Amino acid sequence: MLDSLITQTEALLVPVFGAHIDWKQVLLTVMTPVFLLAFVIEWQVRKSRGADDRMWSQFEWRDILANLGLGGSYQIFEGIAHALVTGAAVLWIYQFRLFDIPVNAWTVIPIFVGVEFCYYWFHRTSHRVRWFWSAHVVHHSSEKMNMTTAMRQSLLYSITGWWLFFMPLVLLGVNPAAVFFLYAVDLTYQYFVHTEAVVKLPRWVEYVFNTPSNHRVHHGRNEEYIDHNYGGVLIIFDRWFGTYAEERDDNPVEYGITRQVRSHNILTLNFHEFADMWRDVFRPGPWWQRLQHLIRPPEWQRPDQSSGS
Repeated sequence: MLDSLITQTEALLVPVFGAHIDWKQVLLTVMTPVFLLAFVIEWQVRKSRGADDRMWSQFEWRDILANLGLGGSYQIFEGIAHALVTGAAVLWIYQFRLFDIPVNAWTVIPIFVGVEFCYYWFHRTSHRVRWFWSAHVVHHSSEKMNMTTAMRQSLLYSITGWWLFFMPLVLLGVNPAAVFFLYAVDLTYQYFVHTEAVVKLPRWVEYVFNTPSNHRVHHGRNEEYIDHNYGGVLIIFDRWFGTYAEERDDNPVEYGITRQVRSHNILTLNFHEFADMWRDVFRPGPWWQRLQHLIRPPEWQRPDQSSGS
């Protein structure tokens, strides 16, 4: 089903995109007008309910323009990286697959759950390993929450290696095009959970799925909320692996990061943490300690550093 649809569409897109089509970016690009329309609807819904200070604080236009700029530059750079490196690397890995797993009505849901499982560990690692956090921090650097916040993505994702986390599925035998397309479906869903327009959904929905309420927690810098709710579409892996936290009315979410970078400059937002990480690596000291700045959590400091920041 999906295999044959991808093959047919590939024949149409190869003349435009070349041999290595990034199916993730194809879907996200196609969905961009829908994303923008959804943001307009979100703004109108919030406004129709009565524009209070809280509402207007989440719709700051310099922040929104920065989000759009980050999303556009991310899409362009991801496409270039896929054409030059990622696409070829993934197809090389696919040669060593153990099986040939078809993508059809019977397998598409299990494969999607597999993609979601890989995403959970990619996302969790992106918070707990500074090398990956140096890219992901861009997404968390806004102190606002509206749908354009989902577009706040980093130029560094392909450099830090997001795609490596999905290679177990490719090695098992799932076509990389299907893996990347289903990952794009996962990301598309996530766009719509970046909002305060939806308070809470029915309890069974909140239990199984990533919802606006669950995802607001993920963007919180409150001590009780930091490093929780990593799921993309599903929240069950967070419940199983002990990383779930519920949004509480008595503890409103404060968005952003603990060392806030207050800038709307796209280059600053993309590279501030990456530069800080390498600055720490090259500070004098034993090499085994220097290299730990790459693999330890973002808040880790060497024994000779004062605690806190």
